[in-house]
Formats: sequence, C-alpha cells, structure tokens
Amino acid sequence: MTTADTIYWDPYDPALARDPYPVYSRLREEEPLYYNDKHDFYAVSRFADCQRGLADWQTFSSARGDILEIIQANIDLPPGTLIFEDPPVHDIHRRLLARVFTPRRIAMLEPRVRAFCRRALEPVTGAERFDLVEAVGAEMPMRVIGMLLGIPESDQPAIRDRTDETLGTEDGGKINQEDILSTEAFRDYIEWRKQHPSDDLMTELMTAEFEDERGTTRTLTDDEVLTYCTVVAGAGNETTGRLIGWFGALMARYPEQRRELVADPSLITNAIEEILRFEPTGPFTARYVTEDVELYDRTVPAGSAVLFIQAAANRDPRRFSDPDRFDIHRVTQHMTFGVGAHYCLGAALARLEGRVAAEEILGRFPAWDVDWDHAELAQTSTVRGWKTLPLVIEGASR
Repeated sequence: MTTADTIYWDPYDPALARDPYPVYSRLREEEPLYYNDKHDFYAVSRFADCQRGLADWQTFSSARGDILEIIQANIDLPPGTLIFEDPPVHDIHRRLLARVFTPRRIAMLEPRVRAFCRRALEPVTGAERFDLVEAVGAEMPMRVIGMLLGIPESDQPAIRDRTDETLGTEDGGKINQEDILSTEAFRDYIEWRKQHPSDDLMTELMTAEFEDERGTTRTLTDDEVLTYCTVVAGAGNETTGRLIGWFGALMARYPEQRRELVADPSLITNAIEEILRFEPTGPFTARYVTEDVELYDRTVPAGSAVLFIQAAANRDPRRFSDPDRFDIHRVTQHMTFGVGAHYCLGAALARLEGRVAAEEILGRFPAWDVDWDHAELAQTSTVRGWKTLPLVIEGASR
C-alpha cells in the first residue's frame, strides 16, 4: 500500500480501485514514470506524457494489445481487432467501421436510443428505489449495440452477460486472455445473417469491399467479421453502461449541480464531458514499447509494457484548474477517449447514449440519493464503474 514514504499502485488491487485518485496524485507529482516490479510494467500519469505517448503508435504500439494481461501473454491476435492494431493495417480496418459510426448515422440513432431508454425506465417509474445499473446502465447499451449488430432482442442479454463475465475478475485477479479474444458468441448469427441480410452493421461488414494491406480488393472473412462484432459489443456494452452509472453516482454526490441540469437540460451535453473527465470508465490503456525510451532521466527498455493512466491525466493540475472539483460548466478536452489513430471510434455513440440517458432519468427523477452501503463497484482490471447503484428517490410516493 502507499505510505508517506513509498508509492505503490497496482491495477489489480480492488482496495486501490475504490478511490485511486490520491495515489494518482502522488504518481503525477513524485513518480511521473512509475515502475511496478511485481507485475513488471511502467506507468505514466501526467497529461502531456499520456497525450504524447498515446499518439506515438510507432513507439508505443497496440499491435500486442492494449490490455496489460494480453501484452504480457505475447499471443497472436486475430486480424480486425482494431484496438490491437497499428497503422497502416489499423487504418484500413478502422475505415470499414467508420462507415457506420459517421456523425450523421449516429444522430439518426437518437430516436431509437431514446425509445430504448424510456422502455428501460418504465418499470421503475414511480418507484421509491431501484438499481440504476440494472434498470438502465446494463440495459440500454445492450439494446443499442444489439440493434447495430442485428442481434435479436431475446438474445441480447446473453451477449451482454458474456461480455461482463469476460472482463470481470476476482480480487487481485487478471482477465482471461483467451476469453476476451473469443468470438464464438457471434458465429451462429453470422451464418444466419448470410441468408437474411439486413440494414445493420453485421450485414455491412460481410458485404463491404475494401482494399487490404496487400492491395487486394475483397470482403472480410467470417473470422474477421466475428472479431469486429466482438470488439463493438465489448466496447459498447461495458463502457457506456459504466458512464450511466457514474452519472447516477455523481448527481447524488453533487445535488446542486443536478438541480441545475433539471432546470436547464441544455447543460447536460457539457455535464457528460465533465463526467467522462472526472470518472473515466476506462482509467488506463496499455501499450508495448518498440524501442528504448528516455523518460525522466530513466530508460524504458524496448519490450516493456507501459500503462497510460488517463484517469490521472484527466486530473493533472498542469492541464486543468482545480482538477479535483467536479464542475458541469467546465469546458475541457479530456483523455478518456484517447488520442490520435486510436481515438475511440464509438465516442459519439457513447456521448449520445449518456446524454439521452441523463435527459430521460432527470425528466422522471429530478432528485435522488444513493444507498452507498449497498452500492458495489465492479471488479475488473480494465474498466472502473458500478456493478450495483441503488438509487433512493426523493419525493417518491409511499
């Protein structure tokens, strides 16, 4: 543990994950290049270092993965796993998905996203208390991703639950590399969709022609389509659901700012950005070092793994004034979605879902508290957010 004399940060330690920000602060100020000998990784925590390093894919590569356990496993990664690739092949594969995640197409999703959210909230409208994660955080993102992929509604909960199980860990544990890379959950859908094409991402991926890294014009193989679907489902379900949970938690902790949003919903868009800065769902990103790097008068050897702690960078006083203050009026550019070639392709969709959920929740429940004794953080080494978040509704009929 961290003491007055030593700093210890362990991404697998659930005790540190409950409130990592005091440790992050000390890392930024005292050990901006940190080395953990137990798990054999380096970490950087200042905004400028994270911004520069995440953009430098030649030196800090994603080709071995962006999760520490995967990098250190040194395993072959399937093609089409965008987050585990570097340019130029990354750019080729990214352009295929970018066709679906254009601003216009994302904007067109809003009526359906809002309908999903309203349907999720209907069963708890008028309740004295309910679990926000169960009702909305785990429900709405699953429906949206299912809609994008063309997964039947009856099967969507199973896809979500499998994603949660893949990322979940026991106390101090690590994710299973084989599980996170498994694509088997979608194989039957691919076969069925071949015979029943539709206006969805899965069909578009199967039929889109592109020029691959060898200059060959072709369509994706079944295995490549499976990988794409797995990446989209995992990223879309887990991180957006955690964002909705943090909205519920922070609005309970800062009721005066919640009241501002109720009075003026036009502030919600900016409030979502501040939530993303203040409590990023993905607190850090791993990279593989391709050559020796000099940082803070030390050498990070080629072959090392480095964690870029975006959650620490988002509260760097060199970048943000009064960074530990939550302020829905703050105008900022945070590091939560990354930077450069690997900037999150689904950022616009996550923002849309977060804004719509906030609008619909506040419209029905203008005031609430959280039963903190029964709230539980999810145990995972890659994503930080609430597993359960029971809201106690103020003014509910009794």
